[in-house]
Amino acid sequence: MTYSGETAGPPGPAADGTAGPRDGRTWDSALSAEEFAAVKGVGFEPTGQVLGTAVFNIGYSGVWGCPGAWSPADGTKAASSAWRPSFAPLMTTMYTARRLALSRAVAECRALGGDGIVGVRLRIGAFPAGGLEFTALGTAVRAHSRIRPRQPFTSHLNGQDFAKLVHSGWVPTGLAFGIALATRHDDWRTPGPSSWTAGNQEIDGYTLLINHVRHEAREQLALDASKHGGEGIVVDDVTLRVWERDCPTIGSTRDLSAEAVFVGTSIARFDRAEQPPGPRPLTIMRLERER
Repeated sequence: MTYSGETAGPPGPAADGTAGPRDGRTWDSALSAEEFAAVKGVGFEPTGQVLGTAVFNIGYSGVWGCPGAWSPADGTKAASSAWRPSFAPLMTTMYTARRLALSRAVAECRALGGDGIVGVRLRIGAFPAGGLEFTALGTAVRAHSRIRPRQPFTSHLNGQDFAKLVHSGWVPTGLAFGIALATRHDDWRTPGPSSWTAGNQEIDGYTLLINHVRHEAREQLALDASKHGGEGIVVDDVTLRVWERDCPTIGSTRDLSAEAVFVGTSIARFDRAEQPPGPRPLTIMRLERER
């Protein structure tokens, strides 16, 4: 099979009807024995482990000083509001780094003749020479079918969960991200209640900030999933990072910043010819002779 834009493609189905390479190459994977059996049980087989990586320098966030403007409702300077351009450099880097690492894993999947990647694990860590390293690791799989998808799918689901998804009539369409950033300057809603003399009470300003970034991240996740043609999302990971710093332009005050990141797999239904999920009923034939 030859893919568009390529001079040579991955090996096609073998003579026995099964899919995958038959050139004697030993494949590797990140699957456990149980995951391997589950993937095989729904008509897929691994073609190899894939890895994508990208190292980025995170030096300029686009935000300097204290927020110059606040929302009239809650005082939050946010990535989704009228002040979004202030966060544009950092937001762009966060999305680009993850997508670049994932795209390189997809390129390896194509080279191995895979139809998609299961069990994708995204990791972010400090690089020894400086910056952050973004990695995407997973196992490329190929379906026992002559129909090939235009674009390999990506999914965080492990082998067993991938099999359950396929058995129920759904397929993964792609890994989706939702990222939101917001910062809030101390005002009358934050400094008083945060002191030890305030007693047990909610700190309204901090609650509003956290609710805002989580809501925005969910919206961005849904938008990203729709780009993959997904009808729904199976969420994998939700992280929240909060940090504070002294405001350099207004003495003895602080800025509180928050970042929310949602990662999940977008999924879509596939046509099962209106058949109910699960095994098909057995056909019973009468064996006695006709009289």
